[in-house]
Amino acid sequence: MKKSVIFGALTVAGLMATAASASTLDDVKARGKLNCGVTTGLPGFAAPDANGVWEGFDVAVCRAVAAAVLGDPAAVEFVPTTGETRFTALASGEIDMLARNTTWTFSRDTDLKFDFAGVNYYDGQGFMVPKALGVTSAKDLDGATVCIQTGTTTELNLSDFFRSNNISYEPVPIQTNAEAQQQYLAGACDVYTTDASGLAATRATFEHPEDHVLLPEIISKEPLGPLVRHGDNDWGDIVRWTLNALITAEELGITSANVAEMAAAPTNNPEVNRLLGTEGELGAMVGLSADWAKNAIAASGNYGEIFEKNIGENTPIGLARGLNAQWTQGGLIYSPPFR
Repeated sequence: MKKSVIFGALTVAGLMATAASASTLDDVKARGKLNCGVTTGLPGFAAPDANGVWEGFDVAVCRAVAAAVLGDPAAVEFVPTTGETRFTALASGEIDMLARNTTWTFSRDTDLKFDFAGVNYYDGQGFMVPKALGVTSAKDLDGATVCIQTGTTTELNLSDFFRSNNISYEPVPIQTNAEAQQQYLAGACDVYTTDASGLAATRATFEHPEDHVLLPEIISKEPLGPLVRHGDNDWGDIVRWTLNALITAEELGITSANVAEMAAAPTNNPEVNRLLGTEGELGAMVGLSADWAKNAIAASGNYGEIFEKNIGENTPIGLARGLNAQWTQGGLIYSPPFR
């Protein structure tokens, strides 16, 4: 579900030089819609519903950016990408941003030359196995067949884990989460490994999810977040501060239900006023209207609302906030101040 590190940095750099020659903000405004790269389908994060409308945790970031820039959260063209195609799509300009369970790494930031706009989900790589296998630890998987998406950081993480524990495995290469699910349920592999959140999302779609367990080991750090091309800092600022607006809104108690009322007149909290455009000129600083953040928050709610609606404990996916709680609640979710 994630992260290519193995393809041609030089090719990506060449594509980026062309794509970044014009302002992405101008392109999006002229086009009247945001082209946003997402996964090919992962419940809770990005998947079309029965009517073909894209929904999910990552989809909400795309809609927030569209609302901030264009005033319309529906003005988005969702472009499905795989682990192997996502970076080419971004570098070439086919998409304006990527919001697709992609890990922030050194090589992607420097060698592939993308800018990560922040972290919207702190994750780690895990393992899912059938309960009938009788395995309670990933260290008991010696000789197992493992379904793993090609062109992802999970490949190197898996190799490192098995090597360091002096055990062996047989990889079963797959390209999409749907293919992994099909192969795993058909018994083509003993184990499926990817981000723990992706495993939980996949298991929730099974007819009998209780027959499958997530093993306790988390073998990597996977800070996931939206990214843009190097060389267009103005656009990067917009994506970054839109994400920060959703995070800050939760911290300040601004929700999709009360944002219109709070934006109607100045409050006694100066940061709320600056964020919602009733005080200061933050919107003008990034080439947007004064109500850009209000529109972004109104699109799908604040960070907490987006989390709980799509992947939270009361959804079939059932993820606890954990590291993704606000910093005031013991988590890592934290935004710089709006001032």
